[in-house]
Formats: sequence, structure tokens, C-alpha cells
Amino acid sequence: MSTKKTATKTAVAVIETADRPEKIRNIALVGHSAAGKTTLVEALLAATGTIGRAGTVPEGTTVSDADPVEVAQQRSVVLSVCPLRHDDVVINLLDTPGYPDFTGELRAGLRAADAALFVVPATDDIDPITVSIWEECAALGTPRAVVVTKLDAPRASLASALAACQRVFGGDDGQAVLPLYLTVGGGPDEAPESLVGLLSQTVYDYSAGFPPKEVSLSDEVAVDGDVSTAREALIEAIINNSEDESLLDRYLGGEEIGVDVLVDDLETAVARGTFFPVIPVCASTGLGLAELLELLSGAFPSPVELDPPATMSLYGTTVEVNGCAADGPLLGEIVRTSVDPYLGRLSIVRIFSGTLVPETAVHVSGHGGESRGHPDHDTDERVGQIFSPLGTTLRPIERAVAGDICAIARLGSAETGDTVSARTAPLLIEPWEMPEPLLPVAVHAATRADEDALAKALSRLTAGDPTVRVERQAETGQLVLWCLGEAHADVVLDRLRATGAHVDTVPLRVALRETFTGEARGHGRLVKQSGGHGQYAVCDVVVSPLPRGSGVQFTDKVVGGSVPSQFISSVEKGARAQLEHGLGNDHVQIVDVLVTLVDGKAHSVDSSDAAFQMAGGLAVKDAAANGGISLLEPLATVDITVPDTHVGSVLSDLSGRRGRVTGTEPDPSAPLGMERTVVHAEVPDAELTRYAITLRSLTAGTGRFTRTFARYEVVPGNVAEALRTASTS
Repeated sequence: MSTKKTATKTAVAVIETADRPEKIRNIALVGHSAAGKTTLVEALLAATGTIGRAGTVPEGTTVSDADPVEVAQQRSVVLSVCPLRHDDVVINLLDTPGYPDFTGELRAGLRAADAALFVVPATDDIDPITVSIWEECAALGTPRAVVVTKLDAPRASLASALAACQRVFGGDDGQAVLPLYLTVGGGPDEAPESLVGLLSQTVYDYSAGFPPKEVSLSDEVAVDGDVSTAREALIEAIINNSEDESLLDRYLGGEEIGVDVLVDDLETAVARGTFFPVIPVCASTGLGLAELLELLSGAFPSPVELDPPATMSLYGTTVEVNGCAADGPLLGEIVRTSVDPYLGRLSIVRIFSGTLVPETAVHVSGHGGESRGHPDHDTDERVGQIFSPLGTTLRPIERAVAGDICAIARLGSAETGDTVSARTAPLLIEPWEMPEPLLPVAVHAATRADEDALAKALSRLTAGDPTVRVERQAETGQLVLWCLGEAHADVVLDRLRATGAHVDTVPLRVALRETFTGEARGHGRLVKQSGGHGQYAVCDVVVSPLPRGSGVQFTDKVVGGSVPSQFISSVEKGARAQLEHGLGNDHVQIVDVLVTLVDGKAHSVDSSDAAFQMAGGLAVKDAAANGGISLLEPLATVDITVPDTHVGSVLSDLSGRRGRVTGTEPDPSAPLGMERTVVHAEVPDAELTRYAITLRSLTAGTGRFTRTFARYEVVPGNVAEALRTASTS
């Protein structure tokens, strides 16, 4: 995998941006990997004259996939912003990764966007990953539309794709998801050359390329579908979503509703998120690009039509930001952070309120990421030059108004998810929900010099990727990077090594513990005399097991003052230290025991605190030799959500992982026809190290799970030795 750094290119001329929020559209392109999102972005950029010619993914020449990792893997890995201008509207296209390992970049794109464009290929069925994204957008009320791509591919079928969209996205009756256009011509091995507008009843001929030639619909036009039936269904759906309650009565009364009225109501329904139009597009021939641009600029909402995210002061009190106003208080959020070899830390910022201009003093706030290795921070900084990003090209701009997306260089403390606000009125945006990383990767710096380089690299990595959790495990001493999956882990390691740090992966060790299986008596004796004051301490203890989770407890039942009271705490301190350190060379901690001091001896001169500490440690070691010791391993509570068709495979795999299923239940949030089951189980941590990869393989990428620590439990004898060897090697 390439580790070459790509420098961000900076344009010289200052470009013109939108002068008010009403002229901005922020749209995230979402869909599974290889659906055609990046190719569609290239086609739109070329069609509007933003770039001279469209690049291709196989050649690695696209605007949005310019990272060396993306070029090598031929898929999007990071969020990319690609603005274009159409009909005096600035459309910020956010190309998001479709592979589930990079869900964090997808969530960032949805946060920066005001609408979502779902890209569905005409060659495949809709995958569950796309369905889950649709469900997320539905929960947020995000306006959505669907683009059917790859109409020029073998076995492409617009009719099948439309049926799948209506079944999966359309709810109970599918009437919220309907096409605005049907294709004309084409065949099994040929792409269609024209579209028919169902409302306008006009043919848009792309046989000569973009832009299309408009001709009237006639009986000789071979439309792929029944125009009259599809048109009637579309009109009824628009009327049902209309705010004009008299429109339905007029339509049922036989009145011909004007196209202008229908288009206005259609755009209102799309912006409100109650109707989801479908447009067929072929990026290679330009088919449908004009119609798609018209939808993006005319139907999707501007930033002023939506409320900013929940905002508070630095002290936790709610602050009302009254809409997306260019003259309002400055409020922005960093949705992506990268480190450029020449410009330093580069922050992509969505402005929700106010106007940002160069040389502005701002406040950068980051709160709520402590659990992922992102300590809370608040810093005043000064913004230098601001840019409009076009992939990796930065174009200087004079200002960024509310609703726009811009890039800022050299914000030294900025991290993805941070809030940018006025220095005189600092604010904090409630962070968006990030997926939980569940694949642990233990890493080790090759040399002492690499440790410093690794520390700096981790700081840069976590600043840009909040889905990575960095954990230094106290019991094993390992540095563990928690990632979303194998592909994510590969990218993370590639980024670390690209900074010059020599990083090796090592087997993950599980934090094992031990406990006593029964009551055992131990004798600790320390008698040394070497001239002058010696060391003298004798103690007898009884160690007995306690229920799981009890920890280490200590009590004394000394009678007659055989151990002076001032040395009882010394015995306790020594016993606790020895139990924490472990009783063997593997240093496995002893837990869940009660240590009872029952007897001992002291010397009036040679006894001391240090002597009784050592005697206490020797006593518990002797008790361990006289009694049985059991190995304990951490157990996790796991909730696994999988399609019903994969439940059997998951249950069978769990049994091979020493898992114990505690119950199953239907997933109430699953859409109709895509039923899912939630499997509740308890699984040893040692069996979950690579489970994120296994579950994805078992369920074709459709399964997901959560894990929480449950308790420590005794390891069966037949696996204890192997587990001990693996965890201490």
C-alpha cells in the first residue's frame, strides 16, 4: 500500500462564493462502495464546467479520490467536498465513503449536509448498508432523493431498481418513492439515450451528449414503461403531499392541474422530506445530469430552511441560534481534519451561522471525546487565509457565509468534531454520534526513537479520525488502537507509517486474572540478622475466595497482640501489593479474595513496617502454594443484530467461541421485508479479538454488534493453559 503523502494544491486566483445562504445547497452522496458516487461527482463537475474533463476511478484521476490510499484501493476512504455552480446556486457535493469501515467519514458528511442523495446501481439489489443509512436519515428527517446509476452496465434494469427502491425505501405502499423520469431506448448491452419527463411529457435526448435536446413526446418514442400510469401515480403522490388541501378535490373533479403547480408542490415535498424522487442517470453518457442538477438546485432545501444543531455554552447551558443567518453569531463545526505536508493541519468547516473572513479571531472548542483519547480543549486562535476546497485543491476565498463549507489551514488545536465560534462568544455544538470501534489492533514502536514519532503520529491521527480509540492498557502494557474494521485498521497503520514511525503490530494480550478456588492458609516469615538492626516479621494468613467482582478485602483476627497494631496495616499493604503483582512470572493479578491475618510474631527491635510488608507478601504466596488457583478471563455482554437469514450462522459461530446465548428478539426498527434479529450473548474477550471481521464475513457485511464488559469468569481447564500462553507471550 502506498504511503506517499499528497500535498494539497492551492489555486492563485480568488474565486467567487455564494453571497447569501439561500444560494447554497449542501448534499451528501451516500451509498455502498462501488455504487458510482465518485464517478457521478466527476460527471457533474465536468458538466457544469467546474473541471475540464471527468477523471476516472481506475486511472486515479478523480477530484474526490486523490488520497494515495484511495487511488491504490480504488474506493473512497475520506470525505471529500466538491462545490459546483448551477443556475446561480452553489452546490457543495460531499462524496462519502461507502465501505462500512469508514462510517465516521459518512457521519461527518451527513452532519455537514442538508440533504442526502442516495446512489443505487441498476445492476444490484439494494444492500443492507444503504438501508441502514436510509434509516439514519429518516430518523433525522433528512430530505432525500435517489439516483439510479450504471444504466450502461450489462444486465442493468431500471424497472428492477425502481421496484427495489419502492420496496425498501418507500414504506408500506412505496408511494413516497417514485421516478420523475423514465428511460428511452437502450437494450441489454446498450445504454438508454433519452429520458421522458413524467410531468412535462417532454423527451430529453442525450444522443449528442450534454446538454440534452428537448423534443415532444410522441407515440413513436419507445419508453421503458407505461408513461401514463407512472405519470398518474406521480401526480397523485404530489397532490397527497401538497399543502393546498383543495388540490385533491380539484384533481378528483377532473381539473387538469398545471405543471408549474405540480413542480412547486413537488419541490416543497422534497425539501420537507416527505417525498423522495428517483432519477435515472448514466454518468458515462451524461444521461440525466441536467435533470439531476435541476433537482439539486431547485428541490433540495437551502441551509436557511433547516435548524442548526443543538448548541450550548461552554458551561453547559442551552444557547438558541436563530437560524442560518449571515449576520448571526459565528458558529461552525469541523467535519474533517487532515495534515498537509506544507499547510499543516487543514480543517474543513461547515458554517452554520455568521460569516467567516480571513484574519478573524475565533474560539475552538472540543468536548465529549475523552473516552476516545480526545481530551476536552478550548483555545483561542486566529484564522489566516480561508479556502473553498475542491477535492485536494484549495481555492482562496474572501469570505464564507452561513451555510457554506470552507477550509482553514493551521488551526493548531483543531480536531474533527470541534466547534468554531467567535472568541468573544464561545459556543459548543453537541457532537454527532460516532460508531463504536470494535476491532483492537496492538501496536509497538520498533525502536525508542520511533516511540516519539509514534506519539506525534497518533496525535495527528486522532485529530482527524475520531472513530479511532487509542488505549494504553494498564494491565498488559500494550498500546491498542481500536478500529472499525480491517480496512480501517490498514488505513490507520498506513497513515502512522507515512509519518516515518516504524510501527509493528503484535498479538493482542487479554488482561487475565487469578483467584483462589478454596480457603488456604499461608505462613510468611522474614528473619534476617547481619549486624546492627535486623529484620524480623512473622505472620499467618488465611486466604478465602469471594464472589466475582468483590476485589481484594482484608481483615484481622489477631488475638493477644501477637502482631502489634501498628504493623497490621503493613501486612495488609504487603499482601495487597503481592496479589496485584501476581504470584508467578506471568504477573497475573489475584482478585476476589479475602485475606485474614490470624497470627504472627514481632521483635521489639528488629520488626519494622518494611519487614511486615514483605512477610505479608510471602504469606499470600505460601497460601497460593497450599491451595488451588483458578485462571479468570474477562467476559463481555454482546448484542448482535443480523438479518434473519444469517441467524443460524451467527449462533453456530458463537457456540464455537465459548459463547453463551442469553436470548433473541426481533429488531423492531427493521424495515418491512428486511427483518432482523438481535442476539444477546455472553462471550469471552479472548474470542472477540477478530469478531468484527468474522461477523462481517458471516453476514455479507450486514451484521453489527455492541460489547460491554460483564465480569470475570473462571476459564475452563482445557483452554486455560493455551490462553495463559497466548496472553503472556
